Amino acid sequence: MIVWRPGEKGREYLILHRRTARGPEYEGDWAWTPPSGARGPGEDAEATAKRELREETGLELPIVRSGISDEGWRVYTAQAPPDAEVILNEEHDRFRWVPADEAERLCLPAMVGRSIRAVDGRLRSERP
Repeated sequence: MIVWRPGEKGREYLILHRRTARGPEYEGDWAWTPPSGARGPGEDAEATAKRELREETGLELPIVRSGISDEGWRVYTAQAPPDAEVILNEEHDRFRWVPADEAERLCLPAMVGRSIRAVDGRLRSERP
């Protein structure tokens, strides 16, 4: 789920830092990601995206299928208001709103960051 909001300097993307045994300073694969998660038995992809967004961030936003897939996963997008209040669950220890280039750099493995960059490109082409 790629969540974005309008910011003073352009579009900002929500990324979450996963709480791990490696500690809060860990910056490698899967440390920073957009809200995401696995499907429950019999759960469809859109229901999973909505549930994971709510569970991980406390946000309940309308979601849109982006038309972008990478490595067999569906990518959904959601626009948050500029003053959206993020409430993290126990899986994460912090979050950031960052420009697409920073999200792409921080979200590893590279396929995760590329999905944010692809969504950003699509949003740029849809809106002047």
